[in-house]
Amino acid sequence: MANKLNREEGLGRLTYSSIKTSNQHYIATYFIKKDIEEAAGKYSKGKLLDIGCGNKPYSILFKGKVDQYTGCDIIQSSNNLVDFICPANDLCFDDNSFDTVFSSQVIEHVEDHAGMLKESFRVLKPGGYAIYTAPFSWELHEEPYDFFRFSKYGLGEIFRKQGFEIILIKSNGGKWAAIFQLFLNVLLSVQKYGTIRGKIIKWVFVKSGLIRLYNLCSIWIDKKYFDDGLTLNYIVIACKPT
Repeated sequence: MANKLNREEGLGRLTYSSIKTSNQHYIATYFIKKDIEEAAGKYSKGKLLDIGCGNKPYSILFKGKVDQYTGCDIIQSSNNLVDFICPANDLCFDDNSFDTVFSSQVIEHVEDHAGMLKESFRVLKPGGYAIYTAPFSWELHEEPYDFFRFSKYGLGEIFRKQGFEIILIKSNGGKWAAIFQLFLNVLLSVQKYGTIRGKIIKWVFVKSGLIRLYNLCSIWIDKKYFDDGLTLNYIVIACKPT
């Protein structure tokens, strides 16, 4: 059984679903939100469990598609939206309890990711779907609880080993989205040092509104010259066989 590893209670979590074009993380958000919304429309149903739900930023994308939205996490979120406190690899639910299991950008923070998928499989009803997203290229975050990055081949293997049937593994954007997003992350990281250069960069990209144009152009270029040899994240759709 996993423990809390001294994780901070009430941890503030990014609410990606409401990020605007002027936000530093807009490029990554655009693609992941679009793909989750599409998956929710095609594969979600009945009772849904959000593993590592935090502040449930994507619950709105499942509105009208599921009958019940339940969230669990290893700690309570900053907005107190976690319904059940339990580790992802030791869920406090009966077998075959949910029609849909959803987890976004959580699996990289679970040291026992095989156990997480095993538990997802256990609580999912036969014929139910698991919808997961996971990072491929991103800087360290929520340290020191950032353990893994996954390729599409690695994701396929770890899901299949737990009994899932893979329906789809899709890149959330391609190499141009990844390059532009990561460059922006590096560029704006100078803000934290409080230097004159950092203040100038912040003004040019954020205060002047240039970041909006940068974000929108980046998405346009990625779609026009799409190549997912490099991506920021993947979405996995998997089914528990009947």
